[in-house]
Amino acid sequence: MARWLLKSEPDVFSYDDLVRAGREGWDGMRSYPARNFMREMRRGEQAIFYHSNAKPPGVAGICKIVKTAEPDPTQFDPTSKYYDPLSKPEDPRWDWVTVAPVRSLPFVALDELRALPELAECRLLAKGNRLSVLPLREPEFDAIVAFAKRRRRVPPSGEVASADRTERA
Repeated sequence: MARWLLKSEPDVFSYDDLVRAGREGWDGMRSYPARNFMREMRRGEQAIFYHSNAKPPGVAGICKIVKTAEPDPTQFDPTSKYYDPLSKPEDPRWDWVTVAPVRSLPFVALDELRALPELAECRLLAKGNRLSVLPLREPEFDAIVAFAKRRRRVPPSGEVASADRTERA
């Protein structure tokens, strides 16, 4: 099974939004390479859900493909910001896949990803990469998930966890 990375701006659609929705069409892709990657996706494959254009950008969770590529309906809607007047229902240009949440991950910032040796050749870290949909090699996917799992979660109140207090005493 292939592995993927999907970028979304968290103020537009965050991982928490996906959790609340349960499943959602990955709409608005208007790049032919991104569209072609979506056409390669298969049901059951997993993707890293990445928050882009954030301070800092980084990994927020894992999602899975629950429905393969089909025409993105926003391309035909004149009221949508993703409307494409050149795309026709009989010959659509743009697709989407439907995704569902798998699990959230402790946030991993882009700078932390850059430090992982397993990601040295990762397309996400390539200079000039702006694609919102891209493939990951299985070792890259696994390295991101493993790094996130090793992270310590900070309690919401900002207090130090009791185990951490004990270690310092």
